[in-house]
Amino acid sequence: MASFLSDRSTTLSSSGVGARGCWIASKSRPATNFRYQLHSSAWKATALSPTKRIQREIPGSYGLPLLGSISDRFNYFYFQGTEEFFRSRAEKYQSTVFRVNMPPGPPFFPDPRVIVLLDQQSFPALFDVSKVSKRDVFTGTYKPSADFNGGYRILSYLDADEPRHAQIKAFCFDMLKSRAKSIVPGMDFAACRCFDRWEKELRAKQAPELVSSIEEICLAFLTRALMDHDATGASGLSTETIKKWLAPQIAPVALLDAIPPPIMELLHVFPLPFAVVKKDYEAIVSYFSAHSTALLDLAATHGVPRDEALHNLIFMVCFNTFGGLIRLLPEVVQRVHESGVAKELSNEVAAAVRDAGGRLTARSIDGMPLLHSVVYECLRFQPPVPFQYARARQDMVIESHKEAFRVKKGEMLCGFQPFATRDGVVFDRPNEFLPRRFMGDDGAKLLKYVLWSNGPQTENPSVDNKHCAGKDFIVLVTRLFLAEFFLRYESFQLDGQSIKSLSRRSPST
Repeated sequence: MASFLSDRSTTLSSSGVGARGCWIASKSRPATNFRYQLHSSAWKATALSPTKRIQREIPGSYGLPLLGSISDRFNYFYFQGTEEFFRSRAEKYQSTVFRVNMPPGPPFFPDPRVIVLLDQQSFPALFDVSKVSKRDVFTGTYKPSADFNGGYRILSYLDADEPRHAQIKAFCFDMLKSRAKSIVPGMDFAACRCFDRWEKELRAKQAPELVSSIEEICLAFLTRALMDHDATGASGLSTETIKKWLAPQIAPVALLDAIPPPIMELLHVFPLPFAVVKKDYEAIVSYFSAHSTALLDLAATHGVPRDEALHNLIFMVCFNTFGGLIRLLPEVVQRVHESGVAKELSNEVAAAVRDAGGRLTARSIDGMPLLHSVVYECLRFQPPVPFQYARARQDMVIESHKEAFRVKKGEMLCGFQPFATRDGVVFDRPNEFLPRRFMGDDGAKLLKYVLWSNGPQTENPSVDNKHCAGKDFIVLVTRLFLAEFFLRYESFQLDGQSIKSLSRRSPST
């Protein structure tokens, strides 16, 4: 492949300060029943018998009407920040299950009350569709207007027991299957073009910007792999258009860069109407209408009307996949840089491709255990989707490591995934990024605790559950991106969010 056939080993650099310090990686122990520490706090809990008695009500408080919600929202966004917001309450209540208000809250979103789940014992309750509903909870305690999606309730907002859920999800499975042969060439095209541009900028003493570059890679790859067309050309579709459409949908539950806190707070309680991004969405719809004919034909075989399929496809590609990858891939690059395994990854990738006849394929990816582990560790350490929500279908009991609690029908459950996937009852050194954590038999046993895809990594999505239909696709794409990078480069340096230098591989190594 083009990214592998370099004629000499060269180093490209831009001016800038040195790289940040690295963490030393070491192999983790298998899951055991030991004491754990919630992040770096002083509070500790002990894993007990799986059968526990209900000894108290769920701790926590929603406070006074309206005032309690406002107080929690300000603490969450401004005074404490997300992690401290949850950590401080877990310490206060001596529990990884508690009650609190989650943004956005009144006046437009009148019920912010949730029961938070923070450990590996309680978190899987969010996945049991026999006991919880996923209807209209994709973004939490509020749902954006359907106008953002052509007037349709998109797959992500459908519960597993709704008939349309099975039809649209089956279409998604078949779409990915039908495009399987285009995935590797699509990433090769998008990544290598970007790498060429990086090298050109470095030769000009400029520092390529990591995040915006990866956004371009993701859009070019997705449209090339799924629709045989490059949206980053002169097509009227850009990463900025997509992000502009995304922003109002997530603004009530997020802090957006470059927006002052007073204005951001208004967006939390007075959501922007669809009219603000109507022209942008029309541009997206126009592009997908022109270039997804074959995919929409496929949707029709599953009984999904063409227009509804179109808007679901846009959401799958632009919100679910593009939105997830532009969070995940920069994180992967940063973690690889900090953990100091770039050289090992480069050697592993080159050897696996050489053994596979000199081509990067889905099969050659299987011979890269360190790369696999790095990807899983990134998904564990900083999941691209930090929250999962569900509503109790019935009265039920939820267990944490320490206790059992009674949940009433209709109550909203909120899982903050970075705490669950850094649970020290399951993971050794949970707050460290360990590149080799998931290698070998012991590492494989830990995969069931990687929950980024709305279900365990070891289980498969189906039309009957809410497990992400693109779970395996996202993992493969992340591996491909890293493999393309390390076929071409043996090391690199970052300066914050900019690329400081790239050292190309010698073809003999």
